[in-house]
Amino acid sequence: MTTEQLVAQIRKKKSFLCIGLDTDLQKIPPHLLKVEDPIFAFNKAIIDATHDICVSYKPNIAFYEAYGIKGWHSLEKTIKYINANYPEIFTIADAKRGDIGNTSTRYAKAFFEDLEFDSITIAPYMGKDSVEPFLAFKNKHTILLALTSNVGAFDFQTKLIEGKELYKTVLETSKTYSNSKNLMYVVGATKAEYFKDIRKIIPESFLLVPGVGAQGGSLKDVCENGMNENVGLLINSSRGIIYASTNTDFADAARHKTLELQSQMAEFL
Repeated sequence: MTTEQLVAQIRKKKSFLCIGLDTDLQKIPPHLLKVEDPIFAFNKAIIDATHDICVSYKPNIAFYEAYGIKGWHSLEKTIKYINANYPEIFTIADAKRGDIGNTSTRYAKAFFEDLEFDSITIAPYMGKDSVEPFLAFKNKHTILLALTSNVGAFDFQTKLIEGKELYKTVLETSKTYSNSKNLMYVVGATKAEYFKDIRKIIPESFLLVPGVGAQGGSLKDVCENGMNENVGLLINSSRGIIYASTNTDFADAARHKTLELQSQMAEFL
C-alpha cells in the first residue's frame, strides 16, 4: 500500500485508528474456546465489526508465536482474511525485528512476501544494515521504534549522547538510509510533550502512536502536537477495543468503542 492510499482511506473514513489484535486466549470470550481456531474466530469477528471505521490492524506477533505453529496459522489466516476481504486496510506486523543484513532480508521476506503485510515494526539499535533490507521492498513500510510509551523508554531513548537525546539521533540518522521515504516511526502517546521536537526532524512522516487509552495517553495532545498536512498519525488502541466485553456481544462492544474513538478523530480532521 502506498502512503497516498493510506491518506485517502483516512480522509474517506474520517479515522486514523489502528486496532491492535493482541489476541490472548485467557482474555477472549469463553464461548470461543469451543471452536476449532478461537484466535482466528475472535479476530474475524473484531475485523468484521470495525473495518469500516478504522484504517489499520496491527497484530502483535508475540501473541501468536506464544501458541506455536497453531498461533502462526491463526496469524496467517487473519492477515489473509483482511487482505482478501478488506484490501483497503493498512496492515502492520508488530514484530519488532532487526538483525544483520541477510537475516533482516529473511524477516522482510517472511512478513512482506509470504504473509503480505504492508508494514513491520523494527528495532533500530543495530543500525543501517539492519534496517535497509526492509526498506528495499516497494510499497512496503518500515516502522522504526523511536520513542516508545513504556516506562523503560527512559533507560536509553531520552539519554543525552554528545548533548542530544538518543531518539533524536535515531530519527536524524534514519533519514540518511536508502529509501527512507518508506519509513514510519513509533512514538508513544504518553510522550506527547516530545511531539513538537519530533515533527521538526520528521515533519512529513507517519507516526504510529500506541498508548492512547489503557496507558493514559491523550488523543487531544497527540493530535495538536503531532498531526501534519497529511494527518501523519496512526493511533493504536488494543485492549480498550478488543476486550470491551468478554460476553457474546464482544464484537458489538468493540464496534461501540471504535466508534467513540473514530468520532473524536473526525473532529480533529
